Amino acid sequence: MGRPLPLLPLCASVSLLGGLTFGYELAVISGALLPLQLDFGLSCLEQEFLVGSLLLGALLASLVGGFLIDCYGRKQAILGSNLVLLAGSLTLGLAGSLTWLVLGRSVVGFAISLSSMACCIYVSELVGPRQRGVLVSLYEAGITMGILLSYALNYALAGIPWGWRHMFGWATAPALLQSLSLLFLPAGADETAAHKDLIPLQGGEAPKLGLGRPRYSFLDLFRARDNMRGRTTVGLGLVLFQQLTGQPNVLCYASTIFSSVGFHGGSSAMLASVGLGAVKVAATLTAMGLVDRAGRRALLLAGCAFMALSVSGIGLVSFAVPMDSGPSCLAVPNATGQMGLPEDSGLLRDSSLPPMPRTNEDQREPILSTVKKTKPHPRSGDPSAAPQPALSSALPGPPLPTQGHALLRWTALLCLMVFVSAFSFGFGPVTWLVLSEIYPVEIRGRAFAFCNSFNWAANLFISLSFLDLIGTIGLSWTFLLYGLTAVLGLGFIYLFVPETKGQSLAEIDQQFQKRRFALSFGHRQNSTGIQYSRIEVSAAS
Repeated sequence: MGRPLPLLPLCASVSLLGGLTFGYELAVISGALLPLQLDFGLSCLEQEFLVGSLLLGALLASLVGGFLIDCYGRKQAILGSNLVLLAGSLTLGLAGSLTWLVLGRSVVGFAISLSSMACCIYVSELVGPRQRGVLVSLYEAGITMGILLSYALNYALAGIPWGWRHMFGWATAPALLQSLSLLFLPAGADETAAHKDLIPLQGGEAPKLGLGRPRYSFLDLFRARDNMRGRTTVGLGLVLFQQLTGQPNVLCYASTIFSSVGFHGGSSAMLASVGLGAVKVAATLTAMGLVDRAGRRALLLAGCAFMALSVSGIGLVSFAVPMDSGPSCLAVPNATGQMGLPEDSGLLRDSSLPPMPRTNEDQREPILSTVKKTKPHPRSGDPSAAPQPALSSALPGPPLPTQGHALLRWTALLCLMVFVSAFSFGFGPVTWLVLSEIYPVEIRGRAFAFCNSFNWAANLFISLSFLDLIGTIGLSWTFLLYGLTAVLGLGFIYLFVPETKGQSLAEIDQQFQKRRFALSFGHRQNSTGIQYSRIEVSAAS
């Protein structure tokens, strides 16, 4: 007999390593893009397609993943997604053409999207109400850590020949460790109750499973039965407001804002990526400590309020301090010295690091880079000409008088920090936690995937409409529009989003069934009578 292994550390490792893999795969393209452009001579359009190919696989996973999760189980879905991730990483590591690169990124996108949905559902069902918020939110913390890890490895591997192959390959390490942790965990709460080898922590849901369990079809998500329509309203509202507040697009201005306060060239973009990444980690860890104390609803309300104030502040400041119109395909993504490229490579040497493929990070959803369409360089057909430039953030704008604008520029930087922090302790982790709680277990996978597909679609829409919106109403009004959307989101959360703190999944289900709409869910629920038991899992002998 092996020593018994505690359940909670294993669940924590599954959540953290899943998020780590997701975040790493999202951000690794930012460091691999320039070497790929040099090796394959990618045009701007080809780079866009490569960056966005992750989205294609992720969208497919959000459409079919729910049926896989409900049919084969959460644990099997995670293990299967890790096998798919391994296949995608091998394809990328051995790729010899753009076609194989796009195929590999699409496969990886499918894998991380399926895994993200299955992980949140799996962990929420295994642990009790007192630990559920922390452990599901740990996935979001893993995403931000994975992004920072990818930046570090990208920098370390940049000067190595074919270093981009190693960048893609390292994503398999956390996935393999996660699979190892899963071997010691049950398939789910229902298997635990059926075999009686573990005492379920859920405190109410597991006994419900079995002969009397109800059946739901996909169309039930839009019907009044058990208030499924109200649950779908909550889920879709959260994922849509998460994107419509403009979080991915605001982040692409981070480098410009850092440059405006005196950090120029590559240093501004490095601070924008690493500095904001550190802020996101700190904010997510704060959310983990508060989500089971202050509650989901309180964090969402506070986060959305601060997002509205901060993004509106950036918009107001930009009236007085003009900023560039955003990212373009006019410069290489990394400073020559930072990437270890030769001095005479013909590449611009004062360009900045690219923004990573923009995500809701929370989560989980990369989008096509917003790129201005540019005409081919007149020397593009010349073999001696410099390679086609890669994606990059905008070059710094013309200098402005520092005396009159210094305070406003630092105000914009402060608003940016507040905006990133507010998203990271509000919409970032809590949206996916609530989605993993509000649906009945029999349809939870399909419902989660359905909402996730709208999240990807909204992310894509916000990205593709960004430059057109700026051209129509201007940058300042665009940010103010995002602020107005955040205010509307605040009202939606106040009226419709329930407080699920301290309740078992079965109790949350009962609360929804008792009400036609989700109004007045914010009142404190009585969680007395819930019993908790410590459970242990025996290691394989």
